Amino acid sequence: MEFIEQLFNGFWQFFQYTGFANVTFGHIAMLIVGSFFIYLGIAKEYEPLLLVPIGFGILVGNIPFFEGVGLQLGIYEEGSVLNLLYFGVLKGIYPPLIFLGIGAMTDFSALLSNPKLMLLGAAAQLGIFFTYITAITLGFTSQQAAAIGIIGGADGPTAIFLSSKLAPQLLGAIAIAAYSYMALVPVIQPPIIKLLTTEKERKIKMKPPRAVSKSEKVIFPIVGLLLTTFISPGGLPLLGMLFFGNLLKESGVTKRLADTASKPLIDIVTILLGLTVGASTQATTFLTPASILIFVLGAISFMIATAGGVIFAKIMNIFLKDEDKLNPMIGAAGVSAVPDSARVVQHLGIKEDPSNYLLMHAMAPNVSGVIGSAVAAGILLSLLL
Repeated sequence: MEFIEQLFNGFWQFFQYTGFANVTFGHIAMLIVGSFFIYLGIAKEYEPLLLVPIGFGILVGNIPFFEGVGLQLGIYEEGSVLNLLYFGVLKGIYPPLIFLGIGAMTDFSALLSNPKLMLLGAAAQLGIFFTYITAITLGFTSQQAAAIGIIGGADGPTAIFLSSKLAPQLLGAIAIAAYSYMALVPVIQPPIIKLLTTEKERKIKMKPPRAVSKSEKVIFPIVGLLLTTFISPGGLPLLGMLFFGNLLKESGVTKRLADTASKPLIDIVTILLGLTVGASTQATTFLTPASILIFVLGAISFMIATAGGVIFAKIMNIFLKDEDKLNPMIGAAGVSAVPDSARVVQHLGIKEDPSNYLLMHAMAPNVSGVIGSAVAAGILLSLLL
């Protein structure tokens, strides 16, 4: 009899440590969300390099376990493996490394050939400041509102960098929202573009961009660094790495370093960032009314940013000669989801006219958006930290 009692007690103790004993509706909901992210990444091919690691990270972070007994499993338990990996997110280490890789992959020729398109990247940051004001109205602090607003730039690394400094308690929700909307660019942007443009405007053909010399490409990251960081020193970790990566690419003498930054390094950091950001959605700390509100505000911010770029392109056309008119669709690429926003514009342009290629033109505001969101984050950081 005593043996049976010991066996039962042992089994009961074992059961208490299993996921079955500790599962909640919140865990189940997040496991469904993680599975859906993986589905979108694999079946629909929506930003698979982001959604697959994040989706799997959500699964990892929401395996139920007996908390508070020293197992050190959860991402929020000090000393756990996930917690140590999450350190790079909390301290803003991963985002600058991502920007280094982006800089090493980016060709700024389209922007250099038509610098006025940089204004479209600036106009698309309208969503950031509109959402900042809205979030304050809804009761968030200035720091939290700034971190939420940056989602409108559709730039996951910048959103993580700013929220890690200003609102670390909202980091998980902001990161997931930012990357979700980046991945859903092909779904969110086309209806907004079509709503704000006429068929005639969508068929506008722009003049081919001029050829850009190597000297211009080499000088640009140096001048770009000085101009942007003098305006916004707070953005130095992001902008410095972005322009450094671009200089490695364009100098022609550091190909090995550029290849490392644009391939193995950014891939490794993307894996760690995606997995830990996904794991940060641990149901016991993530599922709150504030998280849901952040998703709503993030969507509004992103839609306003898209609309801001399109509308500003239409305003610019009022002052341009007929041969210099812009296809206003390229304004939507002012958000910094590179190169997905530019691809959306290209797809819509070809759909309206199979001979109308807008990709290179759209890349100008697209890469401007990367710079613009980092500058905006630096300004907000300087004012609110």
